[in-house]
Amino acid sequence: MSVRTDSLDRFIEGVKKRNPGEPEFHQAVYEVAASIVPYIQDKPVYQEMQILERMAEPDRAVIFRVCWEDDNGNIRVNRGYRVQFNNSIGPYKGGIRFHPTVTLSVLKFLGFEQTFKNSLTGLPMGGGKGGSDFNPKGKSNGEVMRFCQSFMTELHRHIGEDTDVPAGDIGVGAREIGYMFGQYKRLTNDFVGVLTGKGLEFGGSLIRTEATGYGTVYMLDNMLQHAKNGMDGKKVAISGSGNVATYAAEKARQLGATVLTMSDSSGYIHDPNGIDEDKLAYMVDLKQVRRGRIKEYADEFGAEFHEGRPWNVPCDVALPCATQNEINGDDAAALLKNGCMAVSEGANMPTELAGIHAFQDAGILYAPSKAANAGGVAVSGLEMSQNSARISWKEDELQNLLRNIMTDIHDNCAEYGTQGGKVDYLAGANIAGFVKVADAMLAYGVV
Repeated sequence: MSVRTDSLDRFIEGVKKRNPGEPEFHQAVYEVAASIVPYIQDKPVYQEMQILERMAEPDRAVIFRVCWEDDNGNIRVNRGYRVQFNNSIGPYKGGIRFHPTVTLSVLKFLGFEQTFKNSLTGLPMGGGKGGSDFNPKGKSNGEVMRFCQSFMTELHRHIGEDTDVPAGDIGVGAREIGYMFGQYKRLTNDFVGVLTGKGLEFGGSLIRTEATGYGTVYMLDNMLQHAKNGMDGKKVAISGSGNVATYAAEKARQLGATVLTMSDSSGYIHDPNGIDEDKLAYMVDLKQVRRGRIKEYADEFGAEFHEGRPWNVPCDVALPCATQNEINGDDAAALLKNGCMAVSEGANMPTELAGIHAFQDAGILYAPSKAANAGGVAVSGLEMSQNSARISWKEDELQNLLRNIMTDIHDNCAEYGTQGGKVDYLAGANIAGFVKVADAMLAYGVV
């Protein structure tokens, strides 16, 4: 066993011992540590100061009860969380997720990833994540409002515009952000930029909704151009049908690609003719207004509907934009067999380790989520700047800033990840994100 492998195994063993029963968190830490442990072997200061060990331990995790009343007068109880992971380069920044699958392990994985993602943007933001096992699906507006108000009644003690600035995530959109911001303002009597993803009427930013999907495609386009290729004519398989998937599809189509698939929890549609502008508008209405099932798209346009995920469809490019661990080893093998040459992750950690290893062994272009989906938090950071300055930037200014940020992320990943003339974007993203946070932690001493 090599010294590097032994060091990695000992580190991960320690993480698992301190965090038992948290597989998502273990997976996220391993993915990063596999790049960082070799990188710091000849940099003793990081080892002596235990930087990676400190990074893998959140500053704090707040867990609280959320009581609320449903429309029938029943008292309901959920669990709320806020994991403040690392604020070495700025206030904690990361979304709030409302979904039955929310656990401490999931939020620790997301908060850990967020630390590196936010570092890559170049903006002064630390990493955090929060949420609840509350499920907004099937709830009335009144029920969602009462839950959000109860959730914020506790959360407001732990956040602030210079302390921790949450945003939206799965299950938390403009409606939920509005209810939470209203309750924060009510409790504190402060109108400050304590949440991002707000409505334009009360401090929100243009293109925030589009930013994650657009950024995922910009990262892909940058990788292809770096490899002397481009988006034009590429066949794209996309999973998901929410904001990230929708705007990834829109931007891919604008850059000349043909989008073949989208999905929801019931299955996926395969449209060999491509999802054009009118079809995409239908999809948005179906999924985000009428809350229908994706099979209705297949029925409307004569496309194919299949259960499962779209990774058996032949494509040049895959954009996983649904949820974590949606591409396993077999899915990755199917994509490679069918000619996939690039993957850019729109969701958080959508590829299992076996899938990542398959992509890397095959030598295809692979952009991990901490780099590829950083566009959303980048525009959230720009929203924070606008709120602090009491200004609003125009859409074209924000579009240019987003494109430039994603180009800078690509270039930093390429700088740190180039080995033997090829770019390992996973290693590049991990190392580039690590160095900025690590050097700040060194400057602070032992805190």
